Amino acid sequence: MKKKHDDTICAIATAPGSGAIAVIRVSGPLSHKVAEKIFRPVNKKERIAPFKVSYGEITDGKKVLDDVLLTIFSAPKSYTGEDCFEISCHGSVFVQKEILQLLLKNKIRLAEPGEFTMRAFLNGKMDLTQAEAVADLISADSEASHNIAVKQMRGGVKNEIESLREKLLVFASLIELELDFSEEDVEFADRKDLMMLLDKIEERLKALIDSFERGNALKTGISVVIAGPVNSGKSTLLNAIINEDRAIVSAIPGTTRDIIEDSIMMNGIKIRFSDTAGLRKTGNTIENLGIARTYRQAQKASLILFLSTPDEKPIQIRATLGRLLKYTGDIPIIHLVNKSEGLNNKQISALKKELAVVRSDAVIFISAKFKKGLEKVYETMTELLKLESMNSGDVTISNTRHLDALTQSLKSCQRTRKAFRNKLTTDLIAQEIRQINHHLGTITGLISDRDILTRIFERFCVGK
Repeated sequence: MKKKHDDTICAIATAPGSGAIAVIRVSGPLSHKVAEKIFRPVNKKERIAPFKVSYGEITDGKKVLDDVLLTIFSAPKSYTGEDCFEISCHGSVFVQKEILQLLLKNKIRLAEPGEFTMRAFLNGKMDLTQAEAVADLISADSEASHNIAVKQMRGGVKNEIESLREKLLVFASLIELELDFSEEDVEFADRKDLMMLLDKIEERLKALIDSFERGNALKTGISVVIAGPVNSGKSTLLNAIINEDRAIVSAIPGTTRDIIEDSIMMNGIKIRFSDTAGLRKTGNTIENLGIARTYRQAQKASLILFLSTPDEKPIQIRATLGRLLKYTGDIPIIHLVNKSEGLNNKQISALKKELAVVRSDAVIFISAKFKKGLEKVYETMTELLKLESMNSGDVTISNTRHLDALTQSLKSCQRTRKAFRNKLTTDLIAQEIRQINHHLGTITGLISDRDILTRIFERFCVGK
């Protein structure tokens, strides 16, 4: 989709506030004319030119606003595909506002959130998946989320979707041709080949849909819940993991009543830990609300760190864990026996045998207070969460909009196969094939509407 914009926009492209420098971005048909009007090179013989950085002054008539660097871009070789320029000025908030006011005086308006990137999309500089990846890259806070955004910006998702569409479009055109010759009862599309293609497309769609859980976890972080009875050392463990006093530690049972979260990086992946209210039966209304939140948080976790202490009986542990398992199902559980610094090897061995009746994927003896056994915990987490294989080179879906479109495409694909098996008319089959291509097209932006674009780009910062 191509669209030419008649107006020119501007915005501060760097983070809000003062700093060493700030960058002000301008895009649109008036760009070069305004740049020549407000910029005065230090070298009076120099002429500003595209794809060149010039040093000089921004002036409002005879008034000098700042010493700056000016970079000119010409369409279509710019971020937006339009004539553009960028001013690198001093980071004073006052200077930034003065330059913006000068631009507004010259018939340039303030950009809306994400408008620069929207223009890049509308001008064919990138597809919609790549535009969305720009926002993901800006907000990336881990190596894993950064890698996903970079792969998407380089066309990973786009290439995958276009490959599926291209394979189907050949057959779609033949089916459409049959509709033109419907009265002659001819078949241009080989039904056997088309069914084989649908099988391959369906298989690939399922793989992409299945990748969403991993992709979303890499993008937002993997949730690990620390749970267990009161006074088992959950808050001490959180503090030990993040290496700071984040949660209040107290000998008084039921101290933690709300969920306390913090995160660390493991294998370049963000791991979000949640310290939760101690699990027990109590008549305290506020504490029961905290316990209910523990169960809800555990339902959403990818892994549970379940704490107990050596003085608890296996029957007590199993009862507490049993109540938790009603909510977590088959979520992996690492059973951590905390406060075990005073146990000898014989006691640990005996306790391990007793705890064999308690459901878990691993049992590790630790001391959160003295940070003993944590390396073994990290190793086991890496194994159970399969962190080492998470950053694979495969195309990974991490966007809920893409997931919805892929799911709709899969349903249309399944309906198309069913239509063939039931020997439905060609026009009904053609309609389902159109739907597959339609939903795939919405992912890359080949098919889009203004409401969808507005929702996507409004989450961008103004200068992007």
